[in-house]
Amino acid sequence: MLNITNVEKTFNAGTINEKKALNGINLHLDEGDFVTVIGGNGAGKSTMLNMVAGVYPVDCGNIVIDGIDVTHLPEYKRAKYLGRVFQDPMTGTAADMQIEENLALAARRGKKRTLRTGITAKERTEYQELLKILDLGLENRMTSKVGLLSGGQRQALTLLMATLQKPKLLLLDEHTAALDPKTAKKVLDITEEVVAKNNLTTIMITHNMADAIRVGNRLIMMHEGQVVVDIKGEEKKNLTIAQLLQLFEASSGSEFTSDKVMLSK
Repeated sequence: MLNITNVEKTFNAGTINEKKALNGINLHLDEGDFVTVIGGNGAGKSTMLNMVAGVYPVDCGNIVIDGIDVTHLPEYKRAKYLGRVFQDPMTGTAADMQIEENLALAARRGKKRTLRTGITAKERTEYQELLKILDLGLENRMTSKVGLLSGGQRQALTLLMATLQKPKLLLLDEHTAALDPKTAKKVLDITEEVVAKNNLTTIMITHNMADAIRVGNRLIMMHEGQVVVDIKGEEKKNLTIAQLLQLFEASSGSEFTSDKVMLSK
């Protein structure tokens, strides 16, 4: 479903602020893979997602999504293949629009616009059923402005919007990092349910090692713009945080340090 081959990216090349964010990274995802990504500060995690999404052009290498070479496609042309949820709960929704209006926008992504009624009775019923999955009571607040929702409610809604038209690839960029622990767990539980229900190929960046080990069928660790640890299946299920740190240090030749990563449960 995804092939990243020898992709490099350097920011501010030739200046005192030069930063090599991706250093010939290679990554292959099969359809249905749910990959968690963890790494220290500046490891290249978010840059990798941004390169897949087309936010930045690659310096070299190529990116293929479901057999389609998107390496040189602009961001708006890749949008039909991707769903994305950002770290900031304020991103990904229109705060001044109603919940049902946000869902209608998501449902019409990539489709031709017409002058017909904005939301039909049939669509409204479908949206109510979808919102029930979240178990947050939003199905009874369809006409509420999204700006009135809590951070967790908004992230859950954004997740639903990102997957309303089943994307080829779902990108989750630390989408629970800005939430309190209880809300983060709720949103992560919803994430697992939505991904499993739709069999979505997913990449989830997280700063929580326990979540990285528990969630998904595969885990990768990044260091200096490359994948240095790649674990899947039974090996991942039986992994401990201590073992993961040992693997990282053996593969990268350096000790794992990060001021964001949570090492404990």
